[in-house]
Amino acid sequence: MNIKYIIKKDIEQALIHIGLKNYYEPLIISSKKIELGNYQVDNLIKIANKNKIEPYDLFKKIIFIFNINNMYKKITFSYPGFINIFINQDWLSKKLEKLFISSRLGVKYIDTRKTIVIDYSSPNIAKEMHIGHLRSTIIGDVTVRTLEFLGYNVIRANHIGDWGTQFGMLIAYLKYKKLERKLKENLISLKEIEDYYCKSKKKCDLDKNFERESRKYVVKLQNGDNHCYSIWKKLVSITMNYNYNIYKKLNVTLNKQHTMGESLYSKMLPEIVKDLKEKKIAIEKDGATIIFLDEFKNRLGKNMGVVIQKKDKAFLYSTTDIACLKYRYEILNADRIIYYTDSRQKQHLQQIWAISKKANYIPQNLLLEHHTFGMMLYKNKRPFKTRDGNTIKLTELLNEATNRAKNLIKNKKPNLPKRKLIKLANIIGISAVKYADLSKNRNTNYIFDWDTMLSFEGNTSPYIQYAYTRIISILKKSNIRINKISEKINLTKDSEIKLAIKILEFEEIILIIEKKGTPHIMCNYLYQLATYFSNFYENCSILFAKKIKTCKSRLKLSFLTAKTLKKGLNILGIKILKKM
Repeated sequence: MNIKYIIKKDIEQALIHIGLKNYYEPLIISSKKIELGNYQVDNLIKIANKNKIEPYDLFKKIIFIFNINNMYKKITFSYPGFINIFINQDWLSKKLEKLFISSRLGVKYIDTRKTIVIDYSSPNIAKEMHIGHLRSTIIGDVTVRTLEFLGYNVIRANHIGDWGTQFGMLIAYLKYKKLERKLKENLISLKEIEDYYCKSKKKCDLDKNFERESRKYVVKLQNGDNHCYSIWKKLVSITMNYNYNIYKKLNVTLNKQHTMGESLYSKMLPEIVKDLKEKKIAIEKDGATIIFLDEFKNRLGKNMGVVIQKKDKAFLYSTTDIACLKYRYEILNADRIIYYTDSRQKQHLQQIWAISKKANYIPQNLLLEHHTFGMMLYKNKRPFKTRDGNTIKLTELLNEATNRAKNLIKNKKPNLPKRKLIKLANIIGISAVKYADLSKNRNTNYIFDWDTMLSFEGNTSPYIQYAYTRIISILKKSNIRINKISEKINLTKDSEIKLAIKILEFEEIILIIEKKGTPHIMCNYLYQLATYFSNFYENCSILFAKKIKTCKSRLKLSFLTAKTLKKGLNILGIKILKKM
């Protein structure tokens, strides 16, 4: 149920009946003060000014033909120019009753025919995931969960960098150090592989012979050499098995079948280079194959060149990304593609999109979106790194979160059995890290603060999780089977009405995330919902209400709150707890 949308459409119909053809879309907001109604039309002055009419006169015209039905209790005007809308309690009650028996909280399926590809996480091969991968992974996963909930065919694409020059260096280094057999026998950890990668890079920078050897192995791998391929496959396997464990810890829905590395498109690359040359989109210059784009200029104001094949015939990320885009449209039948990468990839992606459209690999109207995100910072607003300046590994961050949660729980429940303590600490600690990240607007940097994120007060995961467990406890104490209650929900107090409206706003939140991929909207909503429940709990007796009908009505309202909190946390990929 999207109450704001219903009000907006009713106001628009009234404006059309009045005869206004040119008007701004009515802006519907939630009222901050209950005496000013539940909702307000916030831009009445703007609409009135555009049509050279006084706001109050426009209000009177709207009211004269406005469809006052059982949804609206009353509609008033307040100066300088607001329309105040009061929602009828009986209408709210009827809508809540429908949610009570709905498994989807009244949210309708949108379109099960459309396919949306979501490119997220994208860890590096031969390296451990670091905190820079956290935002892409968990924000992308929220969008996946939201779109699947709405009925879209969602394809998760974990686009791993498994076909670049680093593999030539690693293969050369493993051969140089005689480590190939050790690798094949699973006697090398990912941490060691990352160390070899760093050492191979240094050696490549200092030793020209080693650099030539590395390049030779890159070309051999890309041309299908069996020996190079077997080493490459082992490096990818060790890395991704490590990452799948992290995804499981994070309660992220990515698994092996969603891994779509650059290698998937490797056989397409020669044909793409050939085709782009034939179409005269790409040219050869100094032995390399380059595409010059009119839309992009360098610092000197000249057309920017995108290299798609080097002199040594090795392909680049740009070539792979063109092939990837072509594959997603032609093979996966994508109607919309969303990329979750940081803002530094913006120009690169725009160039790839421009080339793909110019070559007719994708249609001009294919929906392509780049959902960028900011960085995680310390309190001093510096990048979140270790003391020696290295990027913090994601495993270290999650282990630290679990340990801090464990100490917090020990202080509150010193006699808790060890098994329960570990389980609780894992859920609370990792949920706190996820929620702290998701609750910030993805377009901005944010300050990482352990004390705030693990607090049971404010907009945090523990606060929302605790609100849920408190409601479950109330429902359990009632000894009443909620699904057997036949009495209707009756809303009489302001705190009941505010909570009811907030529950009914769930669909509106889902639809915003569907369009914008902004999980912080859901976090803010769940925080408000939990806060409204707390206010309702303080002002309305539930278990000890004077009348049994009132008790049952409030139990149903509590149940719907818990149901909404649970679904919202599930969309965020955050686990619920029945006890805390």
